[in-house]
Amino acid sequence: MRRVEEFEDLRPLLFSIAYRILGSVSEAEDAVQETWLRFSASTTQPRSAKAFLSATVTRISIDVLGSARVRREAYVGPWFPEPLLSDPYADPARSVELADSVSMAALLLLERLSPLERAVFVLREVFAFGFPEIASAVDRSEAACRQLAVRARRHMDAGRPRFEADRQEREQLSARFFDALREGDVDGLQELLAADVSLVGDGGGNAPQLARPVAGASNVARLLASVFPVMFRIDVTSEPHEMNGQPGAILRDRDGRVLNTVTLDVLDGQIQTIRLVINPDKLGHLGPVSDPWAVDREVRQARRQPKD
Repeated sequence: MRRVEEFEDLRPLLFSIAYRILGSVSEAEDAVQETWLRFSASTTQPRSAKAFLSATVTRISIDVLGSARVRREAYVGPWFPEPLLSDPYADPARSVELADSVSMAALLLLERLSPLERAVFVLREVFAFGFPEIASAVDRSEAACRQLAVRARRHMDAGRPRFEADRQEREQLSARFFDALREGDVDGLQELLAADVSLVGDGGGNAPQLARPVAGASNVARLLASVFPVMFRIDVTSEPHEMNGQPGAILRDRDGRVLNTVTLDVLDGQIQTIRLVINPDKLGHLGPVSDPWAVDREVRQARRQPKD
């Protein structure tokens, strides 16, 4: 019984470590479950359940990441992490690090690191583990882990995103964005977009997607205004949600099934990047998933018909 309680107390931390290493909700949940199986099967009681479980979930995640990277190299179009609505682990002393590290932009930067660098960075920079614990988790010397940490930090600092700190301002901008999106207000959208804004979609070959990223405020505003109002006309709804610590929304079809997610990167009062996760394989943890091809056909048909 004690082991169950220890594990459940640490489950949020274990999931948060695994998600940052893997960028996948489903794979992180599987890694946490495998960690429990190993913990429950162990014949000895570790001196520190936190150290043992954190090391175990890290090793499992590193192994999974190796095979996942092979699949991602063959992935159709841009690859994004699975959207995360809320991080189950909270630590007021490290709230900034936790929020920064779970954004899609940061997770995409982590993809550039080797699995070992990624694990060391997550344990050290995000969760403030000591190097003795990290060395045990990744089966390397403390000196090697320090070198890995320096390399990982250098890579991350070179491209680390900086987002709007004021949550209320981000939410207000997001609300204005989705209002303009619903109305097809090109000027209103363009006013909210950075000059070099980019619109990128992840369909993975399993859903209609952009042929390539769209860049520039005018191009992005016109494209959004030509498609999304038609989607709302066929009863697609937009449900505001924080996504990976950033403002966004879940779009649902008329039956309430998840169609895609939208995440906005906001800096200096403007939207810098709009990311759409359209691949249904990445949305199942949010609820029943829509048929994106059927919705796309209906949108195309509706665009050919005059408005009432």
